[in-house]
Amino acid sequence: MGIAQEVFGDALPTAERYADFLADAGVERGLIGPREVDRLWERHLINCAVVAEVIPEKAHVVDIGSGAGLPGVVLAIVRPDLTVTLLEPLLRRTVFLNECVDMLGLENVQVHRGRAEDVVDEFAVDVATARAVAPLERLAKWALPLLRPGGELLALKGERAATELDEALPTLKRFGVRTTELLQVGHGRVDPPTTLVRVVAERAQGRDTGRGRPSGKGRAKGSRKRSS
Repeated sequence: MGIAQEVFGDALPTAERYADFLADAGVERGLIGPREVDRLWERHLINCAVVAEVIPEKAHVVDIGSGAGLPGVVLAIVRPDLTVTLLEPLLRRTVFLNECVDMLGLENVQVHRGRAEDVVDEFAVDVATARAVAPLERLAKWALPLLRPGGELLALKGERAATELDEALPTLKRFGVRTTELLQVGHGRVDPPTTLVRVVAERAQGRDTGRGRPSGKGRAKGSRKRSS
């Protein structure tokens, strides 16, 4: 648990309770596969926690299609300065998420049942995250309207990250994005490092409710930046 201690610090006991909940209720309710239990830390918790490296301080984060809370719950644990909204359309998953948030005492988290495309007028956030939700081209159509001007989509992707980004570029240009880039975070903490696609919004795509905050962190090691 050396790496977990390094990543979560004082929040490790909370992360351990979350891991136990995933391994028990998460498996029982079909949110986590039984084969994932033995690799919850490296493949899921630490893999998600290192995304916090590139999220600005005091940001409002919406986790799209949050499912079992990955990465939204993990980010809320490791970064109590964040305000995190877990956006999930399925009732059984929102029930799980609410139980999880209550059990862990996460005061910086709210669970919102709904689809991203149906809540455009309710959000103007700094960061949208998503993991294993949809190909980037489709995900961008859901996420970008939720961002304030200058907000960021951080999509956790695997080996096809570069390909998905290339395929999504026409859609991203239509949405008026400022920049796109591939990032790798968690070097020396998780192997392989977590791959992210970062998309920075140029202009508001939905109604700006004024909830956003300025972002300010630079790129992580291993990033490859493109201008759209």
